[in-house]
This record gives sequence, structure tokens and C-alpha cells, in this order.
Amino acid sequence: MRVAPTPISIEEARAIVRDHIKPGRVENVLVTDAVGRVVAHDLTSDIDVTPFDDSAMDGFAVRAADIEGATDTAPVSLECVDHIGAGGVFEGILQAGQTARIMTGAIIPEGADAVVKIEDVTFLGEGTVGDTITFCSPTTVGKNIRYAGEEAKAGDVVVEAGEVITAAGAGLLSACGNLYVDVYARPVVGLISIGSELVEAGEVPGRGMIRNSNVWAMQAYVTAAGGVPKVYPTVPDDVDAIKAVYLKAVSECDLVVSTGGACLGDFDLTPGILKELGTMYFERVSVKPGKSQPFGIIDDTPVFVLSGNPAASSMGFELYVRLAMRVMQGYTQLNRPTVQARITCDIRKKDPRVFLERAVLSRAADGGFEVVTLKKQSSALFGALQRCNCFAVIPEGLNGVRAGDAVTCIVCTADESLPMGE
Repeated sequence: MRVAPTPISIEEARAIVRDHIKPGRVENVLVTDAVGRVVAHDLTSDIDVTPFDDSAMDGFAVRAADIEGATDTAPVSLECVDHIGAGGVFEGILQAGQTARIMTGAIIPEGADAVVKIEDVTFLGEGTVGDTITFCSPTTVGKNIRYAGEEAKAGDVVVEAGEVITAAGAGLLSACGNLYVDVYARPVVGLISIGSELVEAGEVPGRGMIRNSNVWAMQAYVTAAGGVPKVYPTVPDDVDAIKAVYLKAVSECDLVVSTGGACLGDFDLTPGILKELGTMYFERVSVKPGKSQPFGIIDDTPVFVLSGNPAASSMGFELYVRLAMRVMQGYTQLNRPTVQARITCDIRKKDPRVFLERAVLSRAADGGFEVVTLKKQSSALFGALQRCNCFAVIPEGLNGVRAGDAVTCIVCTADESLPMGE
């Protein structure tokens, strides 16, 4: 009979994971495929952006000195000598007494030093070449001009290593000549389901058997965390079979996650196998659900052994595997956002572990937050996880909490009405 090791705290477990995981592989991808991912090194511009002075408005390019004294009672009239569209170029130098009609984005003609927007001028006809354009107010040098290199100069760093590329960032990088960029790779995560009682989700389970739902949840969790799931065939509670699939997975994947066989029962074999094949850094954590959560390394590949209970394995993924995956992908923001909220019910405890209650967080009438814990908090059930948007943290000890107490809530949703941290 194995003796249960002393559980460590969530914070200690996460620190151990963090200390043993490093940023992973780097790959070169099309800039549109890099959105949401972390840049591996500084990216520079190959040209000035924009490469020329251009107009920020549809209007008329002028020499500001020509209309310096223009007023409603003493307007100034200039001759329009060109109509410049985006991509067009005025071949010449704008002279005193001349103006050129210009479209947004078009290059500023030589000699001009300002643009007056079209709404601020008057003219007869079409306002094009040969027409007289009347100005009733002065302008200033540089008005409505975007100067060359305003976004970046050639050689400037436009996206720094460690930044997460956004959709706008993809536009910036393409303007600066970076169509392909080096980003941290999406980790390949091997998923192993262990248990002689498991049948595939498409089968109707016989007596004493259950469907393997964990593997589907794990695939979804891995994908949501930015990884690439690689599913291995379900393994029975057999030492040799478990060893074989672990060794295969660690040779093919960046990280391995198994579910099932993590506790202290007669058929819970994985902690011992992890110790035999590699190094185990912790086995039990003082948290409910998910007390048995071994973590170690086999052949330089991190391995997480999660509970077979759905809620416990989901919590293990959330607390430890997701953390490891974010480190591997180069993210610096590793934690979910948290918020203080008033809990709406009493929670009594007979267990000193930290409780992570699946709960619903919402805005209260006074503008603060309140949190309602869901029914059916069993570690064997998915339902509360489907319906929750946060985990209400009930601290260690036997005191519990009373309705109205403030508790920390870990936000685990993309609901825009709640605080976002990533």
C-alpha cells in the first residue's frame, strides 16, 4: 500500500511547473497565421512607412504662404494645375498662385506644404485642372499631411520580441515587409486516456463501463490554449501498456497529458510509472477538485498525470497544463484575471483544502460583482463546468465562508462584461 505524500499548495505546484518549462520551438509562419501568437525576436521595417509625404484628406495641396491672409471678405484664389489620385504623381513643382486637387493617400506635390480639405474651399465647375479655387481662411504648414516615416523608419523595430501579434499588427508587419515572421510554435500535446473501464464515445457502454469523455474535453482545452492535440489509443490498466504509450508520446510530442490512474487505488499505476520512467516533481495538491495531479518529466518532455474524474482533470488542466502551454508559447501573461465578488451563499467545509467552486459571476446592482455557486460540484461531473464562468476560491482551512463575504474569483470565460486579463 502506497503512503500518500503530503499535498503542496496550488501556488507551490504552479511555481514548480513554471520552473521546469521553457519557451518552446520557433517556427516561421505567414503573418496572418501569426495573429494571437508571440513573436520570437524583434521585427524591423525594410522601408520608411509611409515612403513619402501623403495627404490625410481629400482636398487641395497648397503653399501655406499663398493663402496666409485669406478671409471671408478677402478670399484668395489659386489656379488648379493637377488632379492627383492615390498612386498619382505631380510632375513638376507647385508654384506661387497654384494649387492641386489631391486625394487621400496621394503623394504631396513638390513645393506644397499643406492640404486644405475640400469642405473648406469653394470653386465653380468640377474643381479640377484649369478651375479657380477660392480659399477663405489661412492654413498652417504641415496641415493634413502625413510625413514619410511617420509609422516607422527603415530599420526601426516595429514589433518587439515577446509581443502578441494582433490583426492590426499583421497589417503593420506587412506594410513593413514582414510577410513571414518567427513565432513560438503551437505545442503538440499528447493525450493519453488510461482505464480498463473506458469505451469510445461513439459506443454504448456495457455494464461497469463508461464513455471516454475526458479525451474530448482535453482536445478542446488544448486547442483553446493554442496547442495541437495528438490523441493516442485508450490504454487499459496495465503497466507495460502504459509504459509503452508514455514512451511513444514523449518521443513525438512537446508535452504529454494523461487522464486516469492518478490516485492511490490498486489500479492507479501512473504515479509509479512516472517515477520509474522519469522524475516526478509533485504528486498531490491541496485543492478540491483535483488533489491527485502528478507532474514530472520523461526524456526532457513534461508529463501531467490528471485525474480520471472529469471536473478534477479539467481543473488540473486549467491550473497546470494551460500554464505550461502558455510558457511554451512565449506568453508573459500566464494567469487568468481575478476579481473580488460577494458570495451569495454559505459554504461550510469539513476538508481543509482550497475549494474551487464552479460558479457564475455577474455585476451586482451597486456596480460590484457577486458570485453564485452552482449545484452538483462533484469532481465526476462536467455540467457545472459547462455553465460556470469563474471558479470561486474558498481558502484553505475549515472556516468556510458566509453569504456576503468577499471571495476571489478566477475568471475563465470570454464574456466581455467581465474583467479580461488575456
